[in-house]
Amino acid sequence: MSAGSQEIAVVGSPEFTTGFRLAGVRKFENVPDEEKDDALDDAVSETMEDDNIGIVVMHDDDLEHLSRDVREAVETSVEPVVVTLGGGTGSGNLREQIKRAIGIDLMEDED
Repeated sequence: MSAGSQEIAVVGSPEFTTGFRLAGVRKFENVPDEEKDDALDDAVSETMEDDNIGIVVMHDDDLEHLSRDVREAVETSVEPVVVTLGGGTGSGNLREQIKRAIGIDLMEDED
Protein backbone atom coordinates (compact mmCIF):
# COMPACT_ATOMS: atom_id res chain seq x y z
CA MET A 1 0.00 0.00 0.00
CA SER A 2 1.45 3.38 -0.92
CA ALA A 3 1.89 6.01 1.75
CA GLY A 4 -0.27 8.41 -0.24
CA SER A 5 -3.35 6.28 0.26
CA GLN A 6 -2.91 5.62 3.97
CA GLU A 7 -5.06 7.33 6.54
CA ILE A 8 -4.68 8.86 9.96
CA ALA A 9 -6.45 7.15 12.86
CA VAL A 10 -7.08 8.50 16.34
CA VAL A 11 -7.45 6.33 19.44
CA GLY A 12 -8.59 7.69 22.78
CA SER A 13 -11.41 9.16 24.77
CA PRO A 14 -14.38 10.63 22.87
CA GLU A 15 -13.27 14.08 24.05
CA PHE A 16 -9.84 13.53 22.46
CA THR A 17 -11.05 12.06 19.16
CA THR A 18 -13.83 14.59 18.51
CA GLY A 19 -11.53 17.40 17.37
CA PHE A 20 -9.77 15.11 14.91
CA ARG A 21 -13.08 13.82 13.60
CA LEU A 22 -14.25 17.40 13.04
CA ALA A 23 -11.02 18.01 11.12
CA GLY A 24 -11.84 15.13 8.77
CA VAL A 25 -10.17 12.09 10.33
CA ARG A 26 -12.48 9.19 9.50
CA LYS A 27 -10.80 6.35 11.35
CA PHE A 28 -11.09 6.47 15.11
CA GLU A 29 -11.56 4.30 18.17
CA ASN A 30 -13.41 5.88 21.09
CA VAL A 31 -12.39 4.40 24.43
CA PRO A 32 -14.04 6.18 27.38
CA ASP A 33 -11.71 6.91 30.30
CA GLU A 34 -13.43 4.41 32.58
CA GLU A 35 -12.88 1.60 30.03
CA LYS A 36 -9.25 2.32 29.11
CA ASP A 37 -7.67 -0.30 31.38
CA ASP A 38 -9.84 -3.00 29.77
CA ALA A 39 -10.38 -1.85 26.18
CA LEU A 40 -7.46 0.36 25.11
CA ASP A 41 -5.06 -2.51 24.30
CA ASP A 42 -7.53 -4.05 21.85
CA ALA A 43 -8.42 -0.71 20.25
CA VAL A 44 -4.76 0.20 19.71
CA SER A 45 -3.81 -3.28 18.47
CA GLU A 46 -6.67 -3.41 15.97
CA THR A 47 -5.85 0.06 14.68
CA MET A 48 -2.16 -0.74 14.27
CA GLU A 49 -2.98 -3.93 12.35
CA ASP A 50 -5.08 -2.03 9.78
CA ASP A 51 -2.97 -1.77 6.59
CA ASN A 52 -4.88 1.37 5.58
CA ILE A 53 -3.55 3.29 8.61
CA GLY A 54 -0.25 5.16 8.25
CA ILE A 55 -0.37 7.33 11.38
CA VAL A 56 -2.01 6.59 14.73
CA VAL A 57 -2.58 9.56 17.04
CA MET A 58 -3.00 9.03 20.78
CA HIS A 59 -2.86 11.14 23.92
CA ASP A 60 0.42 10.74 25.78
CA ASP A 61 -1.38 9.93 29.05
CA ASP A 62 -3.09 6.94 27.44
CA LEU A 63 0.23 5.08 27.15
CA GLU A 64 -0.01 4.42 30.89
CA HIS A 65 -3.17 2.34 30.31
CA LEU A 66 -1.51 -0.02 27.81
CA SER A 67 -0.08 -3.40 28.69
CA ARG A 68 3.69 -3.69 28.44
CA ASP A 69 3.56 -5.61 25.14
CA VAL A 70 1.20 -3.18 23.41
CA ARG A 71 3.08 -0.17 24.76
CA GLU A 72 6.35 -1.58 23.41
CA ALA A 73 4.71 -2.16 20.03
CA VAL A 74 3.46 1.44 20.03
CA GLU A 75 6.85 2.87 20.99
CA THR A 76 8.78 0.88 18.37
CA SER A 77 6.29 0.90 15.50
CA VAL A 78 7.53 2.38 12.24
CA GLU A 79 4.46 1.61 10.14
CA PRO A 80 2.11 2.85 11.24
CA VAL A 81 3.96 5.53 13.13
CA VAL A 82 2.29 6.31 16.44
CA VAL A 83 2.26 9.98 17.42
CA THR A 84 1.39 10.92 20.97
CA LEU A 85 0.17 14.38 21.88
CA GLY A 86 -0.04 16.09 25.24
CA GLY A 87 2.05 15.48 28.29
CA GLY A 88 5.26 17.30 29.09
CA THR A 89 7.48 15.87 26.37
CA GLY A 90 7.23 18.88 24.07
CA SER A 91 8.27 18.58 20.44
CA GLY A 92 11.14 16.19 21.20
CA ASN A 93 8.84 13.18 21.26
CA LEU A 94 7.23 14.08 17.94
CA ARG A 95 10.63 14.80 16.46
CA GLU A 96 11.91 11.36 17.44
CA GLN A 97 8.78 9.67 16.10
CA ILE A 98 9.09 11.42 12.74
CA LYS A 99 12.80 10.62 12.59
CA ARG A 100 12.08 6.95 13.30
CA ALA A 101 9.30 6.85 10.70
CA ILE A 102 11.15 8.40 7.78
CA GLY A 103 14.76 7.81 8.78
CA ILE A 104 15.94 11.43 8.78
CA ASP A 105 15.76 14.32 11.19
CA LEU A 106 13.79 17.06 9.45
CA MET A 107 14.60 19.58 12.18
CA GLU A 108 18.35 19.06 12.57
CA ASP A 109 19.16 22.54 11.18
CA GLU A 110 17.27 24.22 14.05
CA ASP A 111 19.86 23.30 16.67
